[in-house]
Amino acid sequence: MAAVAALRAFGWRLGVNAVASRAFWGRVRKEEKEVEADQVTHQEKNEPSLICPPPRSRSYDPPEDIQSYLESRVREIFGPSLPDNWQQTSLEDNRLKYHLLAQLAAELGHAVPNSQLYLMRSAEDVLNFYSTPVKDASKFDELCAAELPPNLKINWEQ
Repeated sequence: MAAVAALRAFGWRLGVNAVASRAFWGRVRKEEKEVEADQVTHQEKNEPSLICPPPRSRSYDPPEDIQSYLESRVREIFGPSLPDNWQQTSLEDNRLKYHLLAQLAAELGHAVPNSQLYLMRSAEDVLNFYSTPVKDASKFDELCAAELPPNLKINWEQ
């Protein structure tokens, strides 16, 4: 604290006041900001423009043998400690649950959403999830494809 006070007093004796030192150091900061701004604009010109990718299809049709497929995966991951009815296998062990769901998501191309992970408590819950087909069509697309009454028509504006 005493050293700071001594430097201030010494600076005042040399004629360097706070306004002059701020102007000197402020000028350096402004020059640095200008150089950084030039570099950013130069980098932006070199980068290609980003193009929005097409929307990902979320449709899913379950395989016909989904039950036997899932049973083989459950037996493979959980080993010999399965109950007689494999669908009653509990998914309380998070490590095994992760391995099962990750393997199914990679092989079937259909992952359990985060919002539904807590619902997967047994192999039967997983079977129910993977047995349900998912359509990738909006309600408007379904209305257009449906047979509508003659007084109702849907026109798409493009």
